[in-house]
Amino acid sequence: MTALDWAALVLFFFCWLGYGPILALIARTAGSLNADMVHVRRAWMTAMTHREVRLLDSQLMGHTINSASFFASTNLLLIAAVAGILFGGEAALRGLAAVGAEEVPVRLLEGKLALIMACLARGLLDFIWSIRQMNYTIALIGSAPEVAEGPDRDAYGQAVAQVLNPALTAFSQGVRAYYFSLAAAAWLFGPLWLAIGVAAAFSLMLWRQEASPAARAIRDARRLIDKD
Repeated sequence: MTALDWAALVLFFFCWLGYGPILALIARTAGSLNADMVHVRRAWMTAMTHREVRLLDSQLMGHTINSASFFASTNLLLIAAVAGILFGGEAALRGLAAVGAEEVPVRLLEGKLALIMACLARGLLDFIWSIRQMNYTIALIGSAPEVAEGPDRDAYGQAVAQVLNPALTAFSQGVRAYYFSLAAAAWLFGPLWLAIGVAAAFSLMLWRQEASPAARAIRDARRLIDKD
């Protein structure tokens, strides 16, 4: 590995492992889409406890689980594809040169593919944990008492939200793995492409969290919810 490879790899791990803490730090001062959604989901679960018929809530959760299952299945297929090349022998590895991959020693090429697999595997684990927690949330929605005093209803809604929010946080982390997998795949074409891919993925995710139209709209919605 060249010095440029090491520098790009350090940047990759800094952005991959540091994205969550950096976003949490930014959210303390400027807010973020994820932080705003935590409050929106709490309001949703509190409103759920005040509804006599919770069919809508169950349908929304079912749609969310289907989305997570789709991403998890796709993730597994991508892992299988990368593993097929990684463990397919030198001929399969050298075949990457046909699509423009950088000519490097086989060991380094294996390391690049292993990095892609590591990102995808981490995302798969996040999706699996997300789906499990969503199933716990559905059970809590189904067991919500139909008759209860106001404070009890609100407390139950907050308790359900404490399961739902980590579930969807894990879902977001799984989706984030796709961004970094694409950045890792750029390393196949050289260390400069890896650095560009990481910087682009990191900047795009931060922009979507802080300045995208969706982030601004959800921030406005949170203010209205908090006002009520």
